[in-house]
Amino acid sequence: MTLKVIGAGFGRTGTDSMREALDILGLGPCHHMYEVNAHDEQKRLWRALVQGAQPEWDQLFAGYRSCVDWPSAYYWKELAEFYPEAKVVLTCRAPEDWWQSFEKTIVQGIRMSNDPESLGLALVRDKVFGGRPDDRAHAIGLYEENIRMVKAAIAPERLLVHKLGDGWQPLCAFLGLPVPEQPYPSLNAAKDFQDANLKSTSR
Repeated sequence: MTLKVIGAGFGRTGTDSMREALDILGLGPCHHMYEVNAHDEQKRLWRALVQGAQPEWDQLFAGYRSCVDWPSAYYWKELAEFYPEAKVVLTCRAPEDWWQSFEKTIVQGIRMSNDPESLGLALVRDKVFGGRPDDRAHAIGLYEENIRMVKAAIAPERLLVHKLGDGWQPLCAFLGLPVPEQPYPSLNAAKDFQDANLKSTSR
């Protein structure tokens, strides 16, 4: 099994809905931060990578056919090079909308974490946001820079920019798959994250 779809979008851009969509389309299991939270071996492997271990991508993604969200989204460029046949999906939303969701969820989780080796701190806080995830202008600037970098690095025929609310049609057309009869997933709203997932950033 090898990755067929690589997600390059930041967390809080509809990545959980995209994870479910890819599963429905037969491109799962889809790797997401939830997988790290749920499996001790995943946690160990990803923490080691963030701390400087050599990447063993086939080991990290053993059993998965796609990936979205952090931690994998931080490594989108390396993954796109390692899996040259995989397509890239850049999930995104309006920058201010993204910030409001990010600040209410992931930033709050980061503030609650006291484990410096957790992915919430070592990867998201320190690597993605340079230690300043709660600095609005800084965070939005990095969010927008990531979008620019993905668009510049990935060939247009290999890239889908999927905006929040786009639904099935552009995704299925891009992947060459029929549109499912069921509605496009709508998962992990901010209030759900706050209720159930704040502890995930301590992983």
